[in-house]
Amino acid sequence: MVDYAIARTKMVDNQLRTNDVTDHAIIDALLEVPRELFVPEAQKPLAYIDEDLPLGSGDRYLMKPHVFGKLMQAAEIKPTDRVLIVGAGTGYSAAVMSRFTTNVVALESDATLAATARALLANVAAANIAVETGSLLAGCPAKGPYDVILVEGAIESIPPSLTAQLREGGRLIAIEGTGRAGRAMILNRVGADVSGRLAFNAAAKPLPGFAKPREFVF
Repeated sequence: MVDYAIARTKMVDNQLRTNDVTDHAIIDALLEVPRELFVPEAQKPLAYIDEDLPLGSGDRYLMKPHVFGKLMQAAEIKPTDRVLIVGAGTGYSAAVMSRFTTNVVALESDATLAATARALLANVAAANIAVETGSLLAGCPAKGPYDVILVEGAIESIPPSLTAQLREGGRLIAIEGTGRAGRAMILNRVGADVSGRLAFNAAAKPLPGFAKPREFVF
């Protein structure tokens, strides 16, 4: 029988602190939200290992804890920020972010995962989250603009369709590139311009729908 409270503490001590996640608010949120609720039954005993866990719906995964923690730290979410999560899965990241702001939009393209997210978020008292179903690539412009957009999974390139939904001074955080070549990037919007910088090297499972069009080769 897994003691999940002890597992959460070990996750923070052995995975987050050792990977430079030092923000006390993020650590407190990760200790508070029961990660095991957001994975399929067979994955619950593995909920706190430092791996991407399958969510049981196609090729979708819950991001490994230390990478998610570092993305959260890079996002620097403020209480007044409006946040869009692209690829929210079963809602774990949204539950964590709801501890920082009262304006969270969780976008999910898989209707089954979105329904699961709505049910689970109600169980963890995260009522300040709007779960929307739709194209991840298109984002959710109807509820924007956003101060923070976080893409939950690796993508080949960051599309203009998402950066266009940033508010002036807003930031988008995403892992660009797949496999060991992935890099966590922070993109900032100033006027019509969007500039990016490297936050840290990272690897995550690819998020479907963001593959670059393949060029014809003679």
